[in-house]
Amino acid sequence: MIRTSLAAAVLFVVVAVGGPHDARGQAFKVEKVSIGGDGGTDYLTAEPGTGRVFVSRATHVMVIDGPTGRVIGDIPETPRTHGIALAPRSGHGFITNGGDSTVTMFDLRTLAAIRKIKVPSGGMDGIMYDDHADRIILTNHSHPAGTATALDPRTGAIIATAELEDDAPEGAAADSKGKLFVNNERKSTMQVIDEKSMRVLASWPLAPCEGPTGIAYDRAHDRIFVGCGKTSVVVDPSSGKVVATIANGDGVDALGWDPGQRLLYIPAGRDSNVTIVHQDTPDTYTVVGTVTTMTGAKTITVDPVKHVAYLFQPEYGPAPAPAPGSPPPAPGARPPRGPVIGAYFFRITH
Repeated sequence: MIRTSLAAAVLFVVVAVGGPHDARGQAFKVEKVSIGGDGGTDYLTAEPGTGRVFVSRATHVMVIDGPTGRVIGDIPETPRTHGIALAPRSGHGFITNGGDSTVTMFDLRTLAAIRKIKVPSGGMDGIMYDDHADRIILTNHSHPAGTATALDPRTGAIIATAELEDDAPEGAAADSKGKLFVNNERKSTMQVIDEKSMRVLASWPLAPCEGPTGIAYDRAHDRIFVGCGKTSVVVDPSSGKVVATIANGDGVDALGWDPGQRLLYIPAGRDSNVTIVHQDTPDTYTVVGTVTTMTGAKTITVDPVKHVAYLFQPEYGPAPAPAPGSPPPAPGARPPRGPVIGAYFFRITH
């Protein structure tokens, strides 16, 4: 059951450097609000300007009022949900469901489900909306090869699918000129796709980046931001060259980009923080703050109209004891999680 009562906000403040009228010179404030609810999480998506934030919760999507942290809606029956994309031109939203290899298409105004779209490749994970091409783009952990799939946001019809070089494609970004850029986490490469034909054009190495996940495109200055473990990178899309590196925490799974403030937010789930970076020039970046969140908070979304960044993370209790006689866990296996005992919504403002 979803609880809508709010706990008192917990505030953390980090002072950045810079002049008095510069975004770099303001203090960054983190507000932590308990919102309750069941289920783990992956991605979350802010609707620009409205204050609504869509949060994945394993089997459903919670809709949060960002300014207050109040739960204002819920979209059920999204098994093993990962991401949410919003297509305002058509009035539709889309949710990737790994549990049944579908995408839930819903009405943005009422939040009512419209249809479920079966995606033959499976491996549902990342999702984004390209407003220039008016397409929904899925990045799928399908086998034997990952795929990128384009959907029509008006009808939900599958338009085309591209086969990728890695079975773990992560985020995708579009340049508003007809190209898509997709991170490949295992190979640490970025592939370039012609969005009209969904044909792969190139593959670029991203060293020193390891395990690229989050991605954002700066259309004003033609730069791609890539979130990586401990060292993120900035790529020039005209050449595929890495033009800048950024030191950040470990455990990144998404990026937040505020083009109006020229601020990049890099969350680190293992280090329980967010590195905040100012773009001084297209090839020069300054870390202006590091704010504390909580263990596991590895994805982020930014409202570029309100200039607010949001994170969400459940808190887990102790894992249940293994059954008598059960085999030991495999080397390197992720330790089992206990039940969800809390769920926290974070706002970062400055």
